[in-house]
This record gives sequence, structure tokens and C-alpha cells, in this order.
Amino acid sequence: MSRMVYFDNAATTMPKPEEVYVMMDTFYREKGVSLGRGQYKRAAEVAALVDDTRNRMLKLMCCPTQKRVVFTASATEALNIVIRGLDWQDGQTIYITPFEHNAVLRVLHYLRSIYNLRIIQLNVDRNNLCYDLEAIEYQFQDARPDVLIMNHASNVCGLVTPIKEIISLAKQYKTTIIVDMAQTAGLIDTDLGGISVDYAVFAGHKTLYGPFGVAGFITDSNSPLRPLLLGGTGIDSSNPNVPSTVPERFEVGSLNVQSIAGLNAALQWIEKTSIQAIYEKEQAIYKQVIKCLQEFDIVDLILPRADCIGVISCVFKGYSSNNIGQILSDIDIAVRTGLHCAPDAHRFIRTFPGGTVRLSVSYFNTEADVDALREALEYIRINS
Repeated sequence: MSRMVYFDNAATTMPKPEEVYVMMDTFYREKGVSLGRGQYKRAAEVAALVDDTRNRMLKLMCCPTQKRVVFTASATEALNIVIRGLDWQDGQTIYITPFEHNAVLRVLHYLRSIYNLRIIQLNVDRNNLCYDLEAIEYQFQDARPDVLIMNHASNVCGLVTPIKEIISLAKQYKTTIIVDMAQTAGLIDTDLGGISVDYAVFAGHKTLYGPFGVAGFITDSNSPLRPLLLGGTGIDSSNPNVPSTVPERFEVGSLNVQSIAGLNAALQWIEKTSIQAIYEKEQAIYKQVIKCLQEFDIVDLILPRADCIGVISCVFKGYSSNNIGQILSDIDIAVRTGLHCAPDAHRFIRTFPGGTVRLSVSYFNTEADVDALREALEYIRINS
């Protein structure tokens, strides 16, 4: 079987580090018991593994010890817990980026129907695709931000949000800050201890290079969020209420400990490799892919004039995005097409409703992948 050229890493990174495969394979053979449901040796080993994973996440994000890591099954679940768990009041003002995922947009759409919320997009220069900090400062003065929700990087065009600068403008209003780091945790070296983020959401299977089934958010130990789900936690079982402590208040039911074990292995790999080395290698491949795409006049690139992660959107003259996706799939090149679960982003960059062809790279892409892409584009150009 020929090797698939994989440019869909914004959906999930693939391959994973070898350490993740080994850990996932051996977990059920050597441990394989539930967290917090027993006092025997293996249960204690699993508890130690989960605690170690939480500590490694805090270390990776430069968080102080009073922060807590809450594990969920997906970043979508984490965003639902955080956003729906806030103490909403009628008429509050929420700021978002123009590039939010449906994991945010659909939750806000639901809440707006209940609380009559005012939702405002942060000001971004549409022509250059960069945040206008001066205009954002005036936005906040005009309408006080009660809640600010930002993805750290767009899953459509790769634009990195200057979260530190925007948070400094918002915090004087005692704004609740939520940052979606699904595309950046483990890739962009971020000091969460140095900025006032109330909730930072991560996805284990993306730039953390872990498996599906584990994600979560980082918050304070005294977080006032209401729990979204209720049920058993393995402690204080006689109490009809869920525990008030974090993370126990939000981790009901049996956690996917095998996936947490895989994340633990991925975090160890990131520590060994270093975020800087991972970022630099991704950026090198990202620039090669851009250079390759620019060689073909049938391709129109959508490139921000600011910091970006390795995510590229483009449109092909004379082809729909789905047509290109199928052509590339037929020669074993994987890309993502359409709206990428971020319709507002495509409205903003004027590619709605057809969407774009998205190529997203990772640490494990190679120059040979770029060469294969170039051959495929030459085939499309000749036959267009």
C-alpha cells in the first residue's frame, strides 16, 4: 500500500509519536482499571498516571500550582462545560473572533436565544487579516466586554490571535476570558501563568500529538462554573450533589484513562523534543507548502500578514473545493475541504458557502510530502 501524504493535521495530527502507540497498546495489558474506583495497587498506579498527566499539562502551559486541569472527552465538550457553566445574565456582551469554531458558535447561538446576549466580533483588518488592537480598544470602550472568547489560532487560515495584548485590554473590565487552544497547545509556547486566562481549552489529539478521547480545560481551583453533567465521581458517594472541588466537579463517570495515558506519552515526547523545535520544524514545512502552492497560477492563497500556524486555505480557479479534495484523495493526498466547522471565518474571508481547500502540516510532514503535492498540482494544472 502506498503511503498517504497527510495534510489534514488541523483535524488531527497523524502520525503520532511512537511513544503514544506504545503507551496505548500496553495500557490495558498492564493497568487497565478505572480511576478513583479502587484502593488496590493498579488503581493507585492509574491515579498516579493521571495526576502526572495533569502536572505535565500545567508545566507545558507554564501554569502556577493553584491551577487545575479538567479532563473531558473532547474540546467541544470542554467548551460546552465552560461556556454553558457561566452565570449568564440577560443583555451581557460577548466578544469573539471572526474565526470561531462551531463548538463556540453553536453554544452561543443556543444561549443567545435564552439570555438575549449581544455578540460582537473583534475588529480584524479584512484585507491584511490581522487584528486591529487600537480598534479593539475602542470596541471595549464602546461596549464593555462581559465575556471574551478567542481561539488562539484559526483552523481555517492559521492566523494567531494576539491573546496577551487583547486580554490586557479586556481585563480592566473584569472580563471572563476563555481561550480555545485546540490548534496551539503544545505548538505555541504560551505562558498562561503570565496572562489572565480564566479558562484555557485544549484538545489532546491535535497539536499535543495525543490520541482521540482526551481533551479538557485549565482553570482555577475556585472556579465558579456550574457543572454540565451530574453523576458518580468515585468520592463522597453518599452526597446527592457532585463534589464542589475542581476537577472532580466536572469529571463525572469513568474517565478515558487509556487516552489520558496516551496524552501522558505525548507530553513526554513534547518535553523531550521541545515546543520550540516542534514549532520551527512545522514552520519550515509550512513555508515550503506555501512556496509550492505559489508556483501554480490556478491557486489563490489566503495568507494573513501576521503570525500563523501551519494551516493554509486556498481556492482553485475553475474547481470547487470538494472537486480538488476528491482529485487529491484519488492520488493519496489528504486535505480538508469545505467550511471546516467555522462558517463565520469563511464569511469573513469571503469564501462562503463554497469554502476552501485546507492544507495543514505537522512536525512529521516531510519535503517528500511537498514534492508529492507539487506533482499533484502539476497534474491538476495540465488537466484544467
